[in-house]
Amino acid sequence: MTQQPTVSVVVPTRDRPELLRAAVRAILAQDYPGLIEVVVVFDQSAPDESLTELGSGPARVVRVIRNARTPGLAGARNSGTLAAEGELVAFCDDDDEWLPAKLAAQVDALAGDPAAEFVCCGIRVNYDGHTVDRVLDKDRITLDDLLRDRMTELHPSTFLIRATALRNGFGLVDEEIPGSYAEDYEFLLRAARSAPLINLRTPSVLVRWHKRSYFAQRWDTISEALQWLLQRYPEFASQPAGEARVAGQIAFAQAASGDRRGALRWARRTLRSNPREPRAYLALAVAGRVVRADAVLRTLHKRGRGI
Repeated sequence: MTQQPTVSVVVPTRDRPELLRAAVRAILAQDYPGLIEVVVVFDQSAPDESLTELGSGPARVVRVIRNARTPGLAGARNSGTLAAEGELVAFCDDDDEWLPAKLAAQVDALAGDPAAEFVCCGIRVNYDGHTVDRVLDKDRITLDDLLRDRMTELHPSTFLIRATALRNGFGLVDEEIPGSYAEDYEFLLRAARSAPLINLRTPSVLVRWHKRSYFAQRWDTISEALQWLLQRYPEFASQPAGEARVAGQIAFAQAASGDRRGALRWARRTLRSNPREPRAYLALAVAGRVVRADAVLRTLHKRGRGI
């Protein structure tokens, strides 16, 4: 029988002790016969060494470390990745939970395609008592696909990657992105430049969206990070609808932060690229005080969607 590859799961965390324990337990309970190493990375908070006691035997190990790199999600993920000892590296946010069959299915998918470096899966979004499955109707995701559409189904808690691709290939998570916002999207774009991503059409991760989410209401950071992304990826110019989507997100963030002039400027840019982009009109409605930004987000989140 072929030995299963070892898997390291990087879990960045900050001030979510109960949700963190649920996330770690779900990882350790995977229906996967190989070794699972969980690397919990405490970012700007005191490490809880008692988490190591959740490990059970040589096949289920929990390690606790501090983020030794840039404060924030990107630095924490990279600290964990560099400390990881597994042949494969996975990410899981501290407020999400893997469903039992997630890891085994993804490892099998990578084993079936030696040229592949990265595999994702669908998600089950829970928000305010509502649960919605989000699954992409695709088996392969290309760079052009990601430029056209963020594909929020490709959540970081679904990522499983060959360690060699992270260390000697497309690289670690970018730590220069303002506030680490959209670092997962930039990471996907860079990974897809290297090789198409495998996607499994099964919702295998429970993703919680809630008001305590790390980026809730941080509109200035969101706007700055998305502008950084457009500058870093000139390829968006080849996909007008994709460029309009990001510009519309910036317009909405500007409107939500109270910068009416900035919102109007970005809404105009959005509509020049794609007059049918709904985010431009939502931004204009928020800027004109027709509707509140939080009301828009609550409605979208209940449908398993974001702005």
